[in-house]
Amino acid sequence: MKTVLSSRFSVLRDRLTSRLLLSFFVAFLLTGSSAADVLKIVVDDAIQPVTAEYIARALDAAAANHDQAVLIQINTPGGFLDSTDEITQKIITSAVPVIVYVAPSGSRAASAGLFILQSADVAAMAPGTHTGAAHPVSVLSKPDDVMMKKIENDSAAQMRSLVSKRGRNVEIAEGAVRESKSYTEQEALDKKLVDYIAADEQDLFRQLSGKPIKRFSGEIVTLNLTGQRVREFPMTLKQRIMSYILNPNILFIILAIGALALYVEFNHPGAVVPGTIGVIFLLLAAFALHLLPIRFAALAMMLVAFALFAAEAKFASHGVFTIGGIALLILGALLLIDSPMPEMRVHFLTALAVSIPLGIITAFLMGIAVRARRNKIVTGEQGLVGEIGIAETPLLPGGKVFVHGELWDAVSSVNIPAGERVVVRQVDGLILRVDPVPATKPVMA
Repeated sequence: MKTVLSSRFSVLRDRLTSRLLLSFFVAFLLTGSSAADVLKIVVDDAIQPVTAEYIARALDAAAANHDQAVLIQINTPGGFLDSTDEITQKIITSAVPVIVYVAPSGSRAASAGLFILQSADVAAMAPGTHTGAAHPVSVLSKPDDVMMKKIENDSAAQMRSLVSKRGRNVEIAEGAVRESKSYTEQEALDKKLVDYIAADEQDLFRQLSGKPIKRFSGEIVTLNLTGQRVREFPMTLKQRIMSYILNPNILFIILAIGALALYVEFNHPGAVVPGTIGVIFLLLAAFALHLLPIRFAALAMMLVAFALFAAEAKFASHGVFTIGGIALLILGALLLIDSPMPEMRVHFLTALAVSIPLGIITAFLMGIAVRARRNKIVTGEQGLVGEIGIAETPLLPGGKVFVHGELWDAVSSVNIPAGERVVVRQVDGLILRVDPVPATKPVMA
């Protein structure tokens, strides 16, 4: 009887164990499938190298996690061509379908933003948004007509390549490049420049549900994203810091503070703190300048500005050098970044607010340093030279003199009686070399 009960108990235990393991396995599968989320990133700035790095990192993470899609919420005035090319290349080769959504209301995907929008598997816009104005431009160093035509044709060809693969309106998209046309969200939808208008991302997911999507490779996929978890993908600390200092206004302030701190250190050797701050700030500025299209002529203007500040302290220009230095510093700041977009250049007010105080402070500090170097030394042995003393003993030619409240050994080239006034000509160790003070004749009234 016990054997039978034991056998039945073993069978029951095995069944329970099997069911428990099966439950754990199903739970694991469900947990694993829930990881296939929608990865969301937000681009709310000009397109620059950090933006390209951020989007590339997000797409790689989505592919590694086998996410169903990547949602890029974008609001940008445009950006640098090289960074835009990196982003569009990464999107069209992404293993995970990419949705670019111009949102929230009031946002735009202008210039470079249009290229990113058209490279997406799904292009969508929120109500009250617009896109377009993708004509290539240059600010000061305008190319000749032939070169400008080549740049325009290249951009138009790139746009045609992106749009035709997605089944959108090639003619309208090319018009945004060649004629800088812009479109509201409804115009873009009517002209088949975008695929959807959605009030929010969940509305967009509902509209997408079950509809076939043609990828750049020609593959047809169907997305069912309704109810799926949307996972935010933040920037790394490094990317946040770099994105902050790549703002041209912040970059110029960092550059100015670094230069001023280093300037203070050179004029007050051994202060340490200004030198350390200056080196750190200038290294940060150098790293940011390496990532941005800068004009080296503008950097040269800024260096010449500091030279004029130094000249103001040495020459009596009555402020002309300081004014010239401030003007060069402002001009150098405005021309520092080679970008057609105001958002990617130093603002005029920033240039004024930094350059004028910096110029005045720098000229003032240089003036103090120069005056200090010209002043007669009044401490130590050199401070005794030229001082008047009294011969305590006859100098025949050696003896004692009283100078600065102290008794010194002294020698003279001529004999000097005790009580006569002497002037110190040289300090030789602990011995003073002195001469008699010439007697002054009384002035007749």
